[in-house]
Amino acid sequence: MSPSDKDLGLYVHVPFCRRRCHFCAFYLEIAQPDPMALFHSALTQEISLHRRQESLDGRCLQSIYFGGGTPTSLPADQLAAVLTLIRTTWPTDDTAEVTVEAHPSSVTARDLTILADAGFNRISFGAESMVDKDFASIGRFGRVQDTAAAVQAARLAGFTNINLDLMYGLPGQSLRDWIGTLESLITLAPSHISCYALTIEEGTRLAQDIARNLISPPDDMLQIDMEAAAERFLAEAGFSRYEISNYAKSGYDCRHNLLYWTGGEYLGLGPSAQSYLHGIRFGNVADLGAYASCLNGDRLPMTNRTILSTSERQRDALVFGLRLLRGVPRKTITVAERDRQIDELIAKGLLDADHDLVRLTSLGRRYADTVAEQLF
Repeated sequence: MSPSDKDLGLYVHVPFCRRRCHFCAFYLEIAQPDPMALFHSALTQEISLHRRQESLDGRCLQSIYFGGGTPTSLPADQLAAVLTLIRTTWPTDDTAEVTVEAHPSSVTARDLTILADAGFNRISFGAESMVDKDFASIGRFGRVQDTAAAVQAARLAGFTNINLDLMYGLPGQSLRDWIGTLESLITLAPSHISCYALTIEEGTRLAQDIARNLISPPDDMLQIDMEAAAERFLAEAGFSRYEISNYAKSGYDCRHNLLYWTGGEYLGLGPSAQSYLHGIRFGNVADLGAYASCLNGDRLPMTNRTILSTSERQRDALVFGLRLLRGVPRKTITVAERDRQIDELIAKGLLDADHDLVRLTSLGRRYADTVAEQLF
């Protein structure tokens, strides 16, 4: 398949939040008027420069995803203007999935109407939990009722494709609390649910609190029980688990994220955004000032550029593809060393394979990062 035949996505990284959650290790800036104005100006320049360089070769976008950070830290009018600029710069499929991430407390009914009218047709709210007491230890502001109100307002604004992000294994969270969160979430009737196990990233406030014995680290066995409970409960509620952390109603798999897991191509805009085009991986500098400075100098803010060999592309397709429960076609694995690695992982109970497919076992899904490290 030639690059022109592959689905193409665009990712816009908006690196602003009102404050940093205790578990977050991503690059971000605290939302303030001056840096947000600098970002908007630089992003406009980046789009213009990619257009002049014909980075997308006139290809049609199948998905557009505004992530962060919290994209809705920016005014809704500004997000709408950026989307309009993107759609006038590059051809966009009439049925393209256009997603914006949002904190439930960061959007009003008016904001949501502006976003829907501008062409955003999918919204992803960071709910994290449906139990208020879970928020304090992870530094997440807002209340559970904000999530319910935001979902209702989004639906009234015209959104029918609504994702809710959850985390499990939070400090002090019991299995009963987790099941209660799932039960409450279902009453909001989302089309898609993402469930992420809490992980401790070095240098975060959460890691520091654990090191000081202020809170307990995640319990691995409890998280395994929580994952199993989510799979059972959501299946009964009509959701299919199609990826390690993602569940969807029929027809609502996230098309943009599927690009990452199936070897699709995408261009990333904004500080720290990553791209994959024509077998080349490259990333933007993770610093707003340096990002803007490069673009003011009429240069793309690129910090790394790696041309992948055939073997490396196959490795990436395998590692990312294994996140999908359907697995990876065995016939696409042609490197002998990779076959040996797969056999070793099968012997450890982390992979399962038949003549047609290689897939993670239930144990392998729990230790997907370990599998990826061995395959790399």
